[in-house]
Amino acid sequence: MENFKSKLHQNKFNESGSVSAKCPSNIALIKYWGKRETQIPMNPSLSFTLTESFTDTELRFTPKATKDFDVEVYLSGELRTDFVPKILNFFKRIEEFVPFLRNFSFEIHTKNTFPHSSGIASSASGMGALALCLVGLEEHLGAEFQKEEKLRKASFLARLGSGSACRSIYPGITVWGSSNFVEGSSDLFAVPYPYEVHEVYENFCDTILLIDEGEKAVSSTVGHGLMNNHTYAKRRFTSANENLSQIIDSLKTGDLEEFGRIVEHEALSLHAMMMTSNPYFILMKPKTLEAIESIWEFRRETSLPLYFTLDAGANVHLLYPQKDKIEINRFIESELRIKCSNKKIIKDYMN
Repeated sequence: MENFKSKLHQNKFNESGSVSAKCPSNIALIKYWGKRETQIPMNPSLSFTLTESFTDTELRFTPKATKDFDVEVYLSGELRTDFVPKILNFFKRIEEFVPFLRNFSFEIHTKNTFPHSSGIASSASGMGALALCLVGLEEHLGAEFQKEEKLRKASFLARLGSGSACRSIYPGITVWGSSNFVEGSSDLFAVPYPYEVHEVYENFCDTILLIDEGEKAVSSTVGHGLMNNHTYAKRRFTSANENLSQIIDSLKTGDLEEFGRIVEHEALSLHAMMMTSNPYFILMKPKTLEAIESIWEFRRETSLPLYFTLDAGANVHLLYPQKDKIEINRFIESELRIKCSNKKIIKDYMN
């Protein structure tokens, strides 16, 4: 981890200012659920980085004399003291790589284009944006980075705030977690997908059904912890590796039927782990299951390649190629929008 030590050659921090960054959310197709110490995943994951679902963050900094961490967090203009403990824990984890954190008072002004804590990976885009700001501040203070070096450090830092955040740093398809199937993959940071991708996946659509806009009853952090003594954990980690190896082939060949089978199996496996943990919990809602049944029925009747995945929440991500967008969107508007909270959906696509 020496590569991620600070590149600053001076420690005089007497300047005020701000840096800004925007970071998209991502939707995991191969799911990560369960981790070891310091945010090391128990299995590799693969995700699509989105375009319209993102976090925009401004990090304001002012020099100070005291040596304690000092941070305030504002979400959409509202002071959120409940976010501070997570940020302080993040700062403690990354301090050896970002040595100026105690030299400034920070204000984090952040806003999302989607509901916070609703299963659209708000922690991923939020921590990704903050990590990009911190590397940007290091650069502003005099550090020099090559572009890839800067992104890799941001991914490394983001992981220490929220595991899946490391995947949001890069556009397109991203892999996090050491795997024999993906060259250059690492537990410490995400990497851009290094293999051939069929043209059918270009600007692949992800329409998000906002089944429930409320905060989740059980956080992802708690859910990950429950995998430590889970009866089916070992088999789940093996299954994720098997699915990763298989999805590489379908990404290359454009086999959407196989792609959809893998993605839906991963989504349902994730929620099966929640429902069989101890204590058990359910994040899906009745409308989530209604939407899934409608998708399956639509696919049987039309043979169109509409598939779903779920993140750690009740909302449903509809995945389909651009070439079938018109007919599938007609179905979404007529049959699925009514299942959403206040009929809200988010239309997005892979960046």
